[in-house]
Amino acid sequence: MTCTPIGIIRSPFTAQGGMPIQPTGARAAPGRVEIDPAYREGLADLDGFSHVILLYRFHESRGYDLKVVPFLDAQQRGVFATRAPRRPNAIGLSVVELQGIEDGVLHVRNLDVLDGTPLLDLKPYVPQFDAPVGPVRTGWIAAAGRDVGAEAADDRFA
Repeated sequence: MTCTPIGIIRSPFTAQGGMPIQPTGARAAPGRVEIDPAYREGLADLDGFSHVILLYRFHESRGYDLKVVPFLDAQQRGVFATRAPRRPNAIGLSVVELQGIEDGVLHVRNLDVLDGTPLLDLKPYVPQFDAPVGPVRTGWIAAAGRDVGAEAADDRFA
């Protein structure tokens, strides 16, 4: 499988330590998504959406473990039951607020991504497609009872 980045994500976070661990904890952190000129035509009509889904490569992540201690817990969990960046394919996902598009640059908020992260794809967030209907279970995260907004990354996944 070969993926070619379509752009680069710019954020105020230059190191993993201290950055938010999810968009809901990003406290309105601003950012830019700079789309490569070859792909900018694909941005047509995206400005009508309030949020976008960013799919990106955890470019500073090396290797992976199938069991990890996630940021919201002190117990080991299976990597696929977490959002840990050290994964077999090191692909990340964030839903961010789209504030505007100007000259191939998306201006976003609630960004929880390291500066310089390669963007693999982006999609509009559509609640009718993306938000499950009915009861939702959140596994060990519900039991952990931790506030994602109060958590910050450390170097455990560096």
